[in-house]
Amino acid sequence: MAEPMKIRAKMEGDAADVKVLMSHPMETGQRKNEKGDLVPVHFIQSVIATHNGKTVLDAQWSQAVARNPFLGFRVKGAKPGDKITVSWTDTTGDKGSIDTTVAA
Repeated sequence: MAEPMKIRAKMEGDAADVKVLMSHPMETGQRKNEKGDLVPVHFIQSVIATHNGKTVLDAQWSQAVARNPFLGFRVKGAKPGDKITVSWTDTTGDKGSIDTTVAA
């Protein structure tokens, strides 16, 4: 189910400012559909970001995160041309990943 993601990384002073938009329904398991049945739980559980292959962010999310989550973080010590990768895994085992190069 890995839907499109968008990522951008740009130098801001001595750190890379990384912004990621993840397309995901993020269902809490508490909403009902038009028939009145509960929509099953389906949310991103794990998010990992790497800088040139080294983990710089490892987050565990819950169903309390909004649909199509936006994630922003800074990576100190990054340089233009470095590779940033963001990957996620959800409650159904689906995965998504995207990478970018840090812009000047």
